[in-house]
Amino acid sequence: MSDLLPTTEPAVDIVPGRKLAARAAALYKAPFDHFETRPVDELRLGFDGIEGDFHAGATRRSGGREPWYPRGTEMRNERQLSLVAADELAIVAERMGIADIKPEWIGANLLIEGVPHLSMLPAGSLLFFKGGVTVKVDAQNGPCRFSGRSVAEHAGMADHEAGALLFPKAAKRLRGLVAWVERPGVIKAGEEISVRVPEQWIYRA
Repeated sequence: MSDLLPTTEPAVDIVPGRKLAARAAALYKAPFDHFETRPVDELRLGFDGIEGDFHAGATRRSGGREPWYPRGTEMRNERQLSLVAADELAIVAERMGIADIKPEWIGANLLIEGVPHLSMLPAGSLLFFKGGVTVKVDAQNGPCRFSGRSVAEHAGMADHEAGALLFPKAAKRLRGLVAWVERPGVIKAGEEISVRVPEQWIYRA
C-alpha cells in the first residue's frame, strides 16, 4: 500500500511555533450603545469578554462576514476583543492622507506594542498577560465601511463617504485582530504580554 502514497512535494508546508514579548500599551472599552471605545486604565474580562463592553457576550448575531448563515443567526462570539498596533494604523492613515488614526475610532480594545506585523499573527496565537489573563486570536479583523466612516468623521475628511470606502482598501491586512477570552481576569495598561505563536502550516492537498 505504501507505493500508492504520493512521493512528490509534501501536502503541507510547516513553520515551527515561536514566542514573542509584547506589551499592552493602551486599553479601551466601548459603552453599550456604540462600537467606538474610550481609554481606560484596566479591563475586566470574563468568559463573555469585557464587562459592559459593546461586543461582550458568549454569542453574537451573524453579519456580512458570515455569508454562509442568514443574517442575524446566533453564533459563537469569537470577536470579543479587537487588537491593533500603532505602526499599522500609521500606515493606514498615510494611505488615506490623514494625520493619524486613533484606536478608539475603530473600536479597538487593546493597543499592542512589540509584535512585528501584528495583523499577520495566525489564528490560535495565545497572548499571556502577566496578570494571568489569556486571550486567543481568532482571525484578522477585516476592515469595513462602518469603521471607515468613523475614521473619516473624526479625521475631518471632506468627503465622509469617500473615506468610508477608502478605509477597507487602505487597511487590508493592517486592521489588527479579533480575539476571545480563554482565561479571564484583569488587564492593566502597560502590562507585559508573552505571545505564543503556534506551529503553522499551509495546506496544499
